[in-house]
Amino acid sequence: MSPFIAELIGTMLLILMGAGVCANVCLHKTKGNGAGWMVVTTAWALGVFIGVVVAGPYSGAHLNPAVSIGLAIGGGFPWSNVPAYILAQMTGAMLGAGLVWLVYKDHFDATEDAAAKLGVFATGAEINNPAINFVAEAVGTFVLMFVVFYIANGEIVWHDTPAPIGLGSVGAIPVAFTVWVIGLSLGGPTGYAINPARDLAPRIMHAILPIKGKGSSRWEYAWIPALAPIAGAAIAAALHCFLQI
Repeated sequence: MSPFIAELIGTMLLILMGAGVCANVCLHKTKGNGAGWMVVTTAWALGVFIGVVVAGPYSGAHLNPAVSIGLAIGGGFPWSNVPAYILAQMTGAMLGAGLVWLVYKDHFDATEDAAAKLGVFATGAEINNPAINFVAEAVGTFVLMFVVFYIANGEIVWHDTPAPIGLGSVGAIPVAFTVWVIGLSLGGPTGYAINPARDLAPRIMHAILPIKGKGSSRWEYAWIPALAPIAGAAIAAALHCFLQI
């Protein structure tokens, strides 16, 4: 599998599971309707896990433009590969969002709340304060990116032989736990996109899919989950580089 296809499939699986749990919890007449925040954050974390397990051996499983940019800033990933990774991530996220709509189409049709339908695809602030909303997304992504640097550089020592953890199957576990705790601890204000592809690509699908009574895609908010994660990842990369001096 090429790195491009790995990033596409891994991100597709991430969004399929993540947006899927949002649909299950938020849409009318589903088995999981009203299940709550613990269910949402747990499924997003496990969605990260399966995406990383699949893509990790082939691409490093970034699954997130902010991670690709952060690793490039930190010197651990070639800048020349960043555009292709972001294209794969955006494409995979759009495919995942489209599959969620297909699986839950009857429930989209049965749901009258336009905000609930948008919430399946995109994040939004509970209290509209752009500066604080930006900070919330940046801080959450900072935590993710900072931890990723240490997972990527980590080793397990077995019989005096170091084995790299990286971001493959073993590394998927701490990444998933990191995303889980970010959601539980910092996800309340904005829904913790912490990934431009997670919000922007599904928001595009919300805009173009024939969803009954879908309402606005709220493009006036979209710049926050698109840019704040990149800012948070850049700060994490800069701090990590500084600490290595």
